[in-house]
Amino acid sequence: MAFNFHHNLPAFDIEHDLNVFIQAFRDPSILLAGLPYALTLLLILTAHEFGHWFACLYHEIDASLPYFLPSPLVTGTFGAFIRFRSAVKSRRELFDVGVAGPIAGFIVAIPAVGIGLALSRVSPGLDQLSDIHFGTPALMRALQWWLFPGVPAEDIYLHPVARAAWMGLFATGFNLLPVGQLDGGHLVYACFGDRHRQVSLVAIVLLCLTGIVTFHWPWIAWAAILFFLGRRHFVVYGDGALGSGRMRLFLASAVIFALSFMPVPIR
Repeated sequence: MAFNFHHNLPAFDIEHDLNVFIQAFRDPSILLAGLPYALTLLLILTAHEFGHWFACLYHEIDASLPYFLPSPLVTGTFGAFIRFRSAVKSRRELFDVGVAGPIAGFIVAIPAVGIGLALSRVSPGLDQLSDIHFGTPALMRALQWWLFPGVPAEDIYLHPVARAAWMGLFATGFNLLPVGQLDGGHLVYACFGDRHRQVSLVAIVLLCLTGIVTFHWPWIAWAAILFFLGRRHFVVYGDGALGSGRMRLFLASAVIFALSFMPVPIR
């Protein structure tokens, strides 16, 4: 990404990019140019997971430190997660743990979007030559209108830091889907209890319909995976009202979802 950006080449040109990787094997110092992307993305993921972890620490829930999952694909990562080692004792605890991650990651992603867009530039027509095209989340588009007034999103060549922020927003939006044991699923279970199953099913149907309407087949694949493997939530026996403060945070998480989710993330 960095090589192509600095040489004003299409963001992703598979044939050319393979040559860059071959050069990197010969001269590993080339990989240092990827640090702005890698460090930005890891910072957002780390903030997200430690948001969960510190909420667990506050509620005395035994949880592992974050596990980071590398990927050889375009993004470089499959995300990260923490693992519960003890029971969650109430819905209030579940809510706090579920909401802390997306809020922490989103707070870090906001300045990353701003800095990344400030380093980006206008390159009309260059995006059409790329083999991979990215959607634009609402938060990023709003800042684009401010920094590049009147410029279409496809004519803005994103700096690698902005692409890392994009990935952070995508991960946030995906995790806030109100399904199963995703963060959004935790929030729905904490707020609505047994109605979690019905909400999860509706969300899966809507995700499938989104894939059909937009011809974005990965959403259909994810809908199938979530339907067969991800609808259930572990039982939390402790009850009690969440209170108005947590309900306001629930609404805030819905806003974060709207600012982060993209009907067609990658094509």
